Amino acid sequence: MADSAATGRSIPIVSPAEGVSDDLIRQLVETFYDRVIRDPELGPIFHKALSGRWSQHLALMVDFWSSIALRTGRYQGKPQAAHFGLPLTPELFARWLSLFEKTAQDICKRDVADFFVDRARRIAESLQIGLGIGPKALRLP
Repeated sequence: MADSAATGRSIPIVSPAEGVSDDLIRQLVETFYDRVIRDPELGPIFHKALSGRWSQHLALMVDFWSSIALRTGRYQGKPQAAHFGLPLTPELFARWLSLFEKTAQDICKRDVADFFVDRARRIAESLQIGLGIGPKALRLP
């Protein structure tokens, strides 16, 4: 087991597919994004960015999380490019992570929720670095 400094809990490094299915991923994604679009700060950003394309976005996110959790390789997108130019801040990423963590805890068994939250934190950090925002952002001339 690996230690998670953020939670003080151990994150299993066993096969991520253990306890995860496409149905669970779909439920997690749909529930999470339902909460996101209702959020007063995140909702407007997502509504503007995805106007009329919600079903495609949800399908893409199911593929994304399936590729991460089940190693299916179904996701072929470019996350950095998809988020470039959006009015994102470290505070919005923190809000996104908080909603994701709550959703994962509501839907998944603890070890599965811990797995998803650990990966979401890593993804958020990587996106922020790549987008040039947040405390670890690269400041190149």
